[in-house]
Amino acid sequence: MKMGPPPVLARGSEPAAGYEVVEHLSRGRALDVYDVWSRERECRCVAKLLRPDRARDAGPRRRLVCEGRLLGELSHPHIVRAYELVPAPDPVLILETLEGETVEHMAHGGRRRLPVGELAHLGLHLCSAIHYLHGRGYLHLDLKPSNVVSDGGLAKLIDLSIARRPGRGRAGVGTSQYMSPEQARGGRVGPESDIWGIGAVLYEAATGVRPFGNRRNGSVPAPYDQLERRAEPPGRHRRMPAAFASLVEWCLEPQPSARPAVRELAHALDAFAR
Repeated sequence: MKMGPPPVLARGSEPAAGYEVVEHLSRGRALDVYDVWSRERECRCVAKLLRPDRARDAGPRRRLVCEGRLLGELSHPHIVRAYELVPAPDPVLILETLEGETVEHMAHGGRRRLPVGELAHLGLHLCSAIHYLHGRGYLHLDLKPSNVVSDGGLAKLIDLSIARRPGRGRAGVGTSQYMSPEQARGGRVGPESDIWGIGAVLYEAATGVRPFGNRRNGSVPAPYDQLERRAEPPGRHRRMPAAFASLVEWCLEPQPSARPAVRELAHALDAFAR
């Protein structure tokens, strides 16, 4: 008989010393995320830890520890802050609590579409975070609306679980609908791959439609739609200034060398933010 998923931790239990579970927030393929209370800080925090059925899996353990170590080295207003990595007996990553909503929820939650000025500010915040991360020698490689939280008017980038150095990568590492073509097919990934991710976030935030991976005419999209076609012009889904639509399309150029550099993109976005 097929077993169901393991139960989540009960309220009041301690995933790590000094942290009490308040509520289970989400469950992914390998990780559980909890709202926890920190006795030391006297405040709520977020705890990421391995699901009980994945606790012995080397890959998820390594990625969680690597994410915690990397976040511990970073300090930027547009990147989620890590408070502590508890390495043993099982790794637990303690993060700041963000009170806002994800860009995914903003794009699909039935609210009004963000004005172009607010979209430009979102893009500028992402450019700032990515410029800083690239300056530290890392790529994010999983930029998508669910990994960006709007918290008090600040966009904050979360989930650095697959962040890595530039270089040759395995095919298909990332989220299929949002990864750049070079991630999908395998090969060298570089700063241009994150520019693609910024474009994908802005496209969906502006239109409420994913640039790739949507069902069209009742058909099932290809596993990597971005290898089969260009994104439809965002202006087909929403009226917007042609120059802003062109800027989003520029980020989603299939050839990495044809995309803007992060400073170039930020300069272009700044004109719309004003």
